[in-house]
Amino acid sequence: MSDIATTTSMLEDSFGRVRQLVESVTDGLDVDRATYRIDAEANTPAWLLWHLARVQDDHVAGLAGVPQAWEIWRERFDLPFDDDATGYGQGPDEVAAVRVDGELLAGYHADVHALTLRYVRSLSRGELERVVDEAWDPPVTASVRLVSVLGDTLQHLGQVSFVLGVADRA
Repeated sequence: MSDIATTTSMLEDSFGRVRQLVESVTDGLDVDRATYRIDAEANTPAWLLWHLARVQDDHVAGLAGVPQAWEIWRERFDLPFDDDATGYGQGPDEVAAVRVDGELLAGYHADVHALTLRYVRSLSRGELERVVDEAWDPPVTASVRLVSVLGDTLQHLGQVSFVLGVADRA
């Protein structure tokens, strides 16, 4: 197997695991559990899932040079945010505004996952090495951006699982 095939396979597997985890935590997730807060300023499972999907969508669509899946999901969520909001820098009031169930979150993430797989399956060595952000030292490449997205989504999925565990015990 070539280096690029190995890399592509690893990325497909990694993003596939993210998808499986999203499916697991959203299965049967109603609005009450999705909006549970450990305290008045804590992130909810719904906001965390929306945010991780938005960041993945934004970053991968940006890498691929294609429209975000959010364009067809924005109206379904009906959130009082700017059209391009991803959750970065949002506070407790914005977190509380994400009042959706697991079915909607899972559907949006399914489209984000499909977009991600299309991009990952198109990768070349040159694309992985392409500098996508020169504001950092060293500059960020497409491969570094993908690893960052994976780290972010997995961290937020861990938070979702923790909060849902606390909600179940409350």
